[in-house]
Amino acid sequence: MPQSNRKSAPRCAALVGPYLSGKTSLLESLLFAAGAISRKGSVRDGNTLGDSATEAKARQMSVEVGLASAEYLGERWSFLDCPGSVELIAESKAALMVADLAVVVVEPLPDKAPLLAPLFKFLDDQAIPHLLFINKIDLLTSGHEARISEVLEAFQAVSARPLVLRQVPIRDGDVVTGHVDLVSERAYRFNPHAPSDLVPIPDTVRDREQGARQELLEALSDFDDRLLEQLLEDVAPEKEEVYRLLTRELASDQIVPVLVGSAENDNGVVRLLKLLRHEGPEVRSTAARLGVDPEGIATVQVFKTYLAAHAGKLGFSRVWHGTVTDGMTLGGERVSGLYRMMGADQRKLTEAVAGEVVALGRLDRAATGDVLSDRSAPKRSPLWPPLPPPVYGLAIVAENRNDEVKLSGAIQKLTEEDPTLLLEQSTETGELVLWGQGDIHLQIAIDRLRNRHNISVKFHPPQVPYKETIRKAVSHHARFKRQTGGHGQFADIHVDVKPLPRGEGFVFTESVVGGTVPRQYIPAVEQGIRDSLPRGPLGFPLVDLAVNLSSGQFHAVDSSEMAFKTVARIAMTEALPQCEPVLLEPILTVTIAVPNEFTSRIQRIVSGRRGQISGFDAKPDFKGWDEVQCTIPQAEIHDLIVELRSLTVGVGTFTYRFDRLAEVTGRLADKAIEQRKAALDSNGR
Repeated sequence: MPQSNRKSAPRCAALVGPYLSGKTSLLESLLFAAGAISRKGSVRDGNTLGDSATEAKARQMSVEVGLASAEYLGERWSFLDCPGSVELIAESKAALMVADLAVVVVEPLPDKAPLLAPLFKFLDDQAIPHLLFINKIDLLTSGHEARISEVLEAFQAVSARPLVLRQVPIRDGDVVTGHVDLVSERAYRFNPHAPSDLVPIPDTVRDREQGARQELLEALSDFDDRLLEQLLEDVAPEKEEVYRLLTRELASDQIVPVLVGSAENDNGVVRLLKLLRHEGPEVRSTAARLGVDPEGIATVQVFKTYLAAHAGKLGFSRVWHGTVTDGMTLGGERVSGLYRMMGADQRKLTEAVAGEVVALGRLDRAATGDVLSDRSAPKRSPLWPPLPPPVYGLAIVAENRNDEVKLSGAIQKLTEEDPTLLLEQSTETGELVLWGQGDIHLQIAIDRLRNRHNISVKFHPPQVPYKETIRKAVSHHARFKRQTGGHGQFADIHVDVKPLPRGEGFVFTESVVGGTVPRQYIPAVEQGIRDSLPRGPLGFPLVDLAVNLSSGQFHAVDSSEMAFKTVARIAMTEALPQCEPVLLEPILTVTIAVPNEFTSRIQRIVSGRRGQISGFDAKPDFKGWDEVQCTIPQAEIHDLIVELRSLTVGVGTFTYRFDRLAEVTGRLADKAIEQRKAALDSNGR
């Protein structure tokens, strides 16, 4: 690679990719190669720098963005180790927004290609420069899965940008033992946990190397007329010119360079570091891509909020412009603590310059995505990606009733750290429901409640907000009479109860003539009737019925508003069972998005959940994906995301909205009514 004497400003690279691709192992190897750590940790042993959280160690997976810093050849780099789980993708997207470029880490397995499609789509939509690091290259044996050409073909099918191979693997029998760099045309033999050896290009690789190099040059010629002319005239371009074009097209997100290696064995990691150093863009171009216009001496952007046990609130931020110092004012608040993060280790700083990634202490009003400067209040970045809608919920309750007051406050802190969590107090069922991106996502949140806030919770699927209505009209007479030592209580009414069309709600009317029910008592009758609506004969809220007060009687001394309110409740309690009550369940309109190779499987999923497909079409602006429109009862949607991801290698998703209420009878209705009765009895209602 070409050498440059110019020292770059601090830069930032995000490591992203599917679960189990080896991102955290690559981070350890990068830090070790740069001399930032003296010993590598292991995910299996739970001692990596990136996954220091209790929840990460328990699952042997990243559960939040890990931050680390290193100095390589005199230049500072910040590395963001992003979670691989699709349920934590919003955390990864936030980190990607502030990175100068992304290193997409993936195993050399063609069947992993669908997992890359949403990630490539996001990177291209945001014009984030990215390269592909095919990790675990030692798996690429002739007896295992596929050759590099087959792997690239599968990955190219899900990338809108051309994947440009930079290295050709060298095989020794059945094992990958090194690679040839296609620009410098140098060959390197891997040494486990040691620098690679420079070796002559083996004769067995020469033809493949020449063919792959020609493909690289042809890919670059699509963006440069001069190179195209040289190729047409069979003139070999200068290596310096090839490096220049690679650097330019990477920075503009026109190509995706592809490197190979093995993070576990430290193979190919130094070459990756050198590519980042020589070809990676700098902070100025990243700030321009995000539309950040420096407004003062210092400008930063928060990409993650973290509530530390002892340091309080920390805003993980990228410095876009100027110099940030401890104690200065940003976004109208005083910075109380300035840190460089190395995993969970906070290293106190006095200042940070443009390009650095730091943690800012106690900026209480700053939220994830905010741009802060020393001259204005926090501003939300208009280009910040929207949060994904929730797709999975659990009703939760504190195991210890004394923790009920603390529970909401603790979850509020979790949602500040992770905005994709949503806490909802259901107005229909009364349950406290925690919403998120899947079961793993919510289990992590529940573990954090226990580990960080000492609150254990019980959880279960949320209740379905069933309703009930009536099928038959009934006229009913009710009387309430009670005699005590003083004034008694008396009220007498005649009501007509009838069903209404679906969606009409509740209507109260009166047709009293002759003052049989005095005008001042009619509102009390209406209120008594409304008081009976939250719990009908089946135990559910009543909808779509009309009640008319037609006549009644009163007593000049014993009648009162309370008496007429009471008789109205009695009238409804006695009349409604005669009206043929029926259970109503909510039906949702659901849009399921999947790669088109899985579209045929959706019919089975939908029909198995009592749903109906209304149509499907290509997903707009998403090559190779379909959207399936259908209706599914809400009672069947709780674990839909779990089954959907299971059948689509983890990438399928859906959105939904309420459509209508529909009658449900038979065993399903009987079961819902029994469960409702048990729930009401357990609550003493």
